[in-house]
Amino acid sequence: MATHNNKGLVQTLLVNNNTEHDSDVRRHIENHIVNRRQNEEKKTKERHIAKLDRLKKKQQAKFVDKKNTELNLSGTNLKKWRERWVKNLSEKDLTDPQESLLARGLGFAVSVNKIPHDEFIVACESACAKLPPGEAQNLRMEVAGSLKTAKIPTSNITKEEKRQKELQKSKDLLIMGADKGKCTVVQTIQSYESKVETMLSDTKTYEKLKKDPTPTYKRKLIGMLQKLKAEKKIEEGQYRLLYPTAENTPRLYCTTKIHKQGDPIRPIVDYIGSIGYQTSKALAEILSPLVGTTEHHVTNSKQLAEELTGVLIDDGDIFNSHDVVSLFTNTPIDKTLEIIRDRLTKDTTLPERTRLNATDIMELLEFILTTTYFSFRGNIYRQKFGAAMGSPVSAIVANLYMEWLEQQAIATAPLDCAPKYWRRYVDDVLEVIRKDTTEKLTDHLNKVDETGNIKFTYEEEKDCSIPFLDTLVVRKQDGSIKLLIYRKKTHTDQYLNFDSQHPLHQKLGVIRTLFDRMDSIVTEEEDKKEEEKKIRTALQNCGYGAIQGGQWTVLSSKCQQVRSRVTVQRRALMITRQRVW
Repeated sequence: MATHNNKGLVQTLLVNNNTEHDSDVRRHIENHIVNRRQNEEKKTKERHIAKLDRLKKKQQAKFVDKKNTELNLSGTNLKKWRERWVKNLSEKDLTDPQESLLARGLGFAVSVNKIPHDEFIVACESACAKLPPGEAQNLRMEVAGSLKTAKIPTSNITKEEKRQKELQKSKDLLIMGADKGKCTVVQTIQSYESKVETMLSDTKTYEKLKKDPTPTYKRKLIGMLQKLKAEKKIEEGQYRLLYPTAENTPRLYCTTKIHKQGDPIRPIVDYIGSIGYQTSKALAEILSPLVGTTEHHVTNSKQLAEELTGVLIDDGDIFNSHDVVSLFTNTPIDKTLEIIRDRLTKDTTLPERTRLNATDIMELLEFILTTTYFSFRGNIYRQKFGAAMGSPVSAIVANLYMEWLEQQAIATAPLDCAPKYWRRYVDDVLEVIRKDTTEKLTDHLNKVDETGNIKFTYEEEKDCSIPFLDTLVVRKQDGSIKLLIYRKKTHTDQYLNFDSQHPLHQKLGVIRTLFDRMDSIVTEEEDKKEEEKKIRTALQNCGYGAIQGGQWTVLSSKCQQVRSRVTVQRRALMITRQRVW
């Protein structure tokens, strides 16, 4: 606009003063006008290009570039990962699209093909009922605005994968997650049921019932709760929470241990919705403070890493690990109840957690532990021995028994095989013992349990290293210890797929968790660099290839902060810790 006005002004000037200017001056002014216009057009074009570039960068940062992040599981890439992410135990050959779909993981959320308005409205009204009127109205307006502008997301599976209805409709195949490693297992229903029925044929552990005991157990539990309510040991709200309104029979299902020879199964009882589920949860909360009070208990790998920092191992010692065979189903209930009663009686903090006394708690606990039953394929079974894996209180009960057993085992161990170091996580034990004493110590451990059900297996260090939890403990030549991340041979490196319809913060949480674990466990910088490469490769294979630049920069900054904090802690431990063995 300014150029046009200037041009008009000059032309007027030239016309009015034509006789006073020669032709050279006229040409000079016209060239100046043309150059000025071209410069203005050039600057305007540059501004628009710069603006477009900024918009492109914002768009790339907001949306994932499908070309980089789409998980290509066809052809060669599929063959590379099929054995790690999909384990086909059946005789049926899976097609490439079927394996590609299964390889995304059982937790993969397929994008919706329509916006579920009704579900959002119901959830919104449920929340509004608990809010003041003003806040509730604001929430409704916000949700209404979001629903009005919401758009259906782009499909995150291929057209070929969408057509795979055969697996869903198959009456011969069973698709489940593996016991460990997030692998998807495909097996025939006949093979699965055969393994479960073989397990249930163990008359020492299981008994087939003629009828469902749920009504009988429900009446008994209600009577116990009514008594506690009448004695004012539980309030009305607690009574309503514990009262068994549903009569769902606990359901048995089994996961396949593909990391063990023969692909054995692990029984799990689904207690959710059963008559004793809420009572079991309440007992777990009351008893949980009793766990972990001994020096031998380890909470997680991070605690273990902090303990082992700065420790030296003598030349005549080795690392060794012990593992209990099927701890939950072999835990002796009578002895465990006796142990827990003694612990509760001596617990001075119990009144701070509940109005129930030790006798009340033991009555409820005995009911839960002695009424373990479940259904499988239309039949009802009772577990005669041990605690059921799946009940909220079972892990607490097994842990308390193991604490008692390890104290007895360590106190009575022969001097020539007594462990110099003993750390336990539930049924996994890490030890430092003298060389050539592993079998003698194992024989001693297997005699501590009077019922003879608790049996230990062992694993000695190999090539100066031994795995424990997700940590690989390595003994160096000078006797010091370094720690690495341990992955079993069957570890799949499968994490939440980036294309899955999950919130972005959950996907970023996967990255943070992996990096935090690296900084908490791995002790040496060179090993951390190698671990970071493994993490990046694993995440890229799960579709995180486009998280470059900004996202990685933020996470790397966070990891650097964690690394600095952990380094300071370890230096302090090395300064203060002496040679303990």
